[in-house]
Amino acid sequence: MEYNLQKQHDKGKLHAIERIHMLVDPGSFMEIYSGVKHNCTSFGMDKKEIPYDGVITGFAAINGRKVAIYSQDFTVQGGSLGKMHGDKIAELISKAIDARCPVIGINDSGGARIQEGVNALAGYGNLFYQNVRASGFIPQISIIAGPCAGGAVYSPGITDFIFTIDKISYMFITGPKVVKSVMFMDITEEELGGGAVHAQKSGVTHFRCADEHDCYERVKRLLDYIPHYYGDTREPVSFSYESEGKANAITRLLPERSNQGYDMKKIIECLVDDESFFEIAAEFAVNVIIGFARIEGRTVGIIANNPSGLGGIMDCDASDKAARFVRYCDAYNIPLLTLVDIPGFIPGPQEEQKGIIRHGAKLIYAYSEATVPKVTVITRKAYGGAYIAMCSKHLGADFVYAWPKAEIAVMGAEGAIQILYAKQLKDPSQAALVDEKLQEYRDTIMNPQTAAECGYISEVIEPIKTRERIVQSFKFLDNKRATDSIPKKHGNIPL
Repeated sequence: MEYNLQKQHDKGKLHAIERIHMLVDPGSFMEIYSGVKHNCTSFGMDKKEIPYDGVITGFAAINGRKVAIYSQDFTVQGGSLGKMHGDKIAELISKAIDARCPVIGINDSGGARIQEGVNALAGYGNLFYQNVRASGFIPQISIIAGPCAGGAVYSPGITDFIFTIDKISYMFITGPKVVKSVMFMDITEEELGGGAVHAQKSGVTHFRCADEHDCYERVKRLLDYIPHYYGDTREPVSFSYESEGKANAITRLLPERSNQGYDMKKIIECLVDDESFFEIAAEFAVNVIIGFARIEGRTVGIIANNPSGLGGIMDCDASDKAARFVRYCDAYNIPLLTLVDIPGFIPGPQEEQKGIIRHGAKLIYAYSEATVPKVTVITRKAYGGAYIAMCSKHLGADFVYAWPKAEIAVMGAEGAIQILYAKQLKDPSQAALVDEKLQEYRDTIMNPQTAAECGYISEVIEPIKTRERIVQSFKFLDNKRATDSIPKKHGNIPL
């Protein structure tokens, strides 16, 4: 098969077949349906030869494990999707379901093949249907390695992880020309749907990569963390843990003042195997951290509030980001570790009008629905409904630990006293009483021992003992099975 490599190189991009070979193990790619041809006769299409109908499909191995892979070829009819093109990808996904292996899609397409009309739309529909069938059974990874416009964006949108590449990735429902004609707005492809837009603002992208090589290396790393199908079990990998240095570091990470920010990622690094934390969606909703890590060689999913981002408060975007990750981990039986330092859900008209109630409810739903092992550590603040939402015992956490300085209450001491002693606050002569009540509230209401006495905290632990407790807890929960499911088709998550 001859490929027009130079045409892609001139655009600063690799060719579809080069991308496949860069990603998979050498010599492992087995192409299927290379002889497929379109059957469109409209607008001169009967005279056009479109090799493999513009998409290369097949099976291969990555890091020694099988995967299904497709790569759209922009040098062939702009990589446009016609009926046979869409059906090739749909068939590949169907076979991947049967073979129990991940699907990786490399998207580089001008969108639907206009000459084919509704048949092109049928190709998309068949593809979307297989995406949904595969969801939760085999991982689906989308690489945006060129334009991805119109209906083309919805297949990646259904998949589990999306990778974009700076300066060559674009995703949008309608491109700049349509925006200009309809909204009279001049906007570039980069401003409308470039990698930075989707990594930082829309949250569509999970990984933004510097170049194609960086992208494919990160895809390989991701595949090393996740199960390759529902029910996949893997032996722990070898690991190292610099116990003395990390144990000493974790004792110094919390600031003296409870309203002072700190980087929760440093605490994560102290708890997980050396250099094993693999963050996801790092640029979006930075007030919450999600990602995979290893603890004694086993993969866990981590959700953590980040006080260095908006004080760790939860908003609509952070709720969505965390909830979807919880559901992904639960779908593939990946245990969940939740690190809590949260002052609450964000107040104010802007987030209320965006639907913070609905978005926050997604997080509550996701944690409550998850039946995987769930371990929670409260490092500092855990206030109000946000305390409940961040995998509290009340939502089914198996073990909840708290550090000695943790504050667990409806709200902070200052806010509580302003409500309870509003009249006294107006009287300067009552200042001593107010100060006394502030301390009383901290000592009797917010103290983690109070929650422990009620059975809501499994144990109050010193920071230096945290990893040891997490390891012991996950070992105990290794064979956890859900026992109280209610017969029903499915629940109704507040989307």
